[in-house]
Amino acid sequence: MRIILAGTGSAVGKTTIATGIMKALSEKYNVQPFKVGPDYIDPSYHTLATGNTSRNLDSFFMHDGQVRDSYNKGMKDKDIAIIEGVRGLYEGIDSINDIGSTASIAKSLKAPVILIINSRSLVKSAAALVLGFKSLDPEINIAGVILNKVKNKAHYLKTKKSIEEITDTEVIGGIVRDDNISIEQRHLGLVPARERENSLKFIDIWSETIKNSIDLDRLVEIAKTAPKITSDLEPIWNKLNKQKVKIGVAYDEVFNFYYKENIESLEANNAKIEYFSPLNDENLPDIDGLYIGGGYPELFSKELSQNTGMLRQIKDFHLDNRPIFAECGGLMYLMNSIHEEKVVDVYPYKSILTDRVQALKYTIAEVQQDNIISKKGEVFHGHEFHYSKVIVDSPKHDFAFKITRGKGSYNNLDGFMEKNTLASYVHTHVAAMPDFGGNLCISAIEK
Repeated sequence: MRIILAGTGSAVGKTTIATGIMKALSEKYNVQPFKVGPDYIDPSYHTLATGNTSRNLDSFFMHDGQVRDSYNKGMKDKDIAIIEGVRGLYEGIDSINDIGSTASIAKSLKAPVILIINSRSLVKSAAALVLGFKSLDPEINIAGVILNKVKNKAHYLKTKKSIEEITDTEVIGGIVRDDNISIEQRHLGLVPARERENSLKFIDIWSETIKNSIDLDRLVEIAKTAPKITSDLEPIWNKLNKQKVKIGVAYDEVFNFYYKENIESLEANNAKIEYFSPLNDENLPDIDGLYIGGGYPELFSKELSQNTGMLRQIKDFHLDNRPIFAECGGLMYLMNSIHEEKVVDVYPYKSILTDRVQALKYTIAEVQQDNIISKKGEVFHGHEFHYSKVIVDSPKHDFAFKITRGKGSYNNLDGFMEKNTLASYVHTHVAAMPDFGGNLCISAIEK
């Protein structure tokens, strides 16, 4: 069983509605959450609501067969998939094709779609929206509608009647306007669930709202119409390493932006994952390699700088030529400083937070030099999303990647290389770099 919750655009309430549905259905089903597109924050709410790690499905990173393989991996021992879309149903990397869109995932998975509409001040015009969305691509099965931000019951019933009689599409629920169910935001979007106080309390409120506003039994019936996926699968990672290895993964309030599949690709390559906190732990675990993901180090720069024992041990790990891979927030942590606070100092540059976005888009990178996760000549897809930047006047290091779509860290270059350490603003998904886990594990063994 699976269903996609798609919007007519951004800010229609997809995350609160999707999370509320996930929580409500978890009372009866083992729910597997998914998020379309490159996103770490919305999935943090999904995970808290269901107890199952939310996974990303993205047609810019994944071929059709990889989308299906990733979906099947996530659905092992689960009852129903709730898939939250990204932006509007048809929004992708350009104005014509489906790549990167929720629609592309609906096609790959043959999944029915529930369209979420911000119905403020709309009645018959809501029917026009539904007609337009249904006619644009007949391959997309828009099987139902949820009306968000209705004024009252009378408004809901009038709009429901208009949509159902004009478009022959059923409306399975309507949610009355309530500012109390909105989510706090910051410069990279929503505040991650693990940082927000009383996140479970808010998720419970969303769940109760959903149970009182949406016909969940009907939603499940629609989800049951999706056919089983048994063919045309393409693995999202390769198994290259057979020797046991221990990989440390930084995971705490600061660093928590990871794709689940990246971690699983390491485990598939015989790695034992050792989680640790650069913020709170005094010592690195006994490990062979290190992976520091993204997050919000700019908000914790003082606390990170005060953990001098951890800073020294990571620097020594680097000087010992053992492999370290760092993405975005991890890159900032490996610089000389964040703002004026001293951090690991693998690279002699300052990282700072700016008042405007520095990069926000899908990227394409060409590998210029062999490194701990990829080989020269490879081309891979990723994404950038940051308000910070690294002040580089004259580079003192080689760069692993040439950025052909996107910005990078310096003059369309990225992937600072120093000894066996690699740091990049580009977020990587293993589906776009299937040898990622194997290469990192082999690098840790070869040291």
